[in-house]
Amino acid sequence: MAHRGTNHGSKPEHRRTEQENRPMDINAKDTAVVITDPQNDFLSPDGATWGLVGDSVTENRTVEHIDELVAAAKATEIGVFISPHYYYPTDAGWQFGGTIENVMHEIDMFARRDALSLEGFVGSGADWLDRFKPWITDGRTIVASPHKVYGPATNDLSLQLRKRGIDKVVLAGMSANLCVEAHLRQLLEDGFEVAVVADATAGARHPQLGDGYESAVRNFGYLASAVLTTDEAVAAITGRVPAGVA
Repeated sequence: MAHRGTNHGSKPEHRRTEQENRPMDINAKDTAVVITDPQNDFLSPDGATWGLVGDSVTENRTVEHIDELVAAAKATEIGVFISPHYYYPTDAGWQFGGTIENVMHEIDMFARRDALSLEGFVGSGADWLDRFKPWITDGRTIVASPHKVYGPATNDLSLQLRKRGIDKVVLAGMSANLCVEAHLRQLLEDGFEVAVVADATAGARHPQLGDGYESAVRNFGYLASAVLTTDEAVAAITGRVPAGVA
């Protein structure tokens, strides 16, 4: 006797749920824009990683798109949060690390002289990109404590968001398959709804490891609540169309 409901030889029908069809409602009450690593070592032609990320940053117009995204958020009173990346001399005492993590230490990426001192910070690879400084230092942008590897499990970003009643995040920054993807995964695990702005990020093109940006974009599609262009994100932020609706 056949089991009721068994349909051998055919794929099970997937019925889209109301949750899957629901667009992400971006609003000033419970949504924030989060930018990871808006720093010279990623985004300046003089930065430590420009040889690997520069083509992707340029082609995506990552810097310009981050500016457009933040400008829309500021204009609509949506909070902007920065999750920065710093290493201090004591971090050199770590006894092991992953592939790119070890590279970051070797090239003194995001290096600061001391956790409580800004000596040598201005203009360094750890400093903000100059064109971002007006809105990062406007007294309204919230700068979280530094994350130490890739994701926000090691900083206070989720705490800062929750303390302000934030449930939804529009995510952008650097770099796509490392800190952006790690932030996406951790924020989802922490219970946030997360849209990624794919052309407001970029990734390394490594001769052995491949194209980090392409890898990340594929995973964004699997993981994120929505994957948006900057134009789509700005339209959603300014109320012209909900995120995730074409």
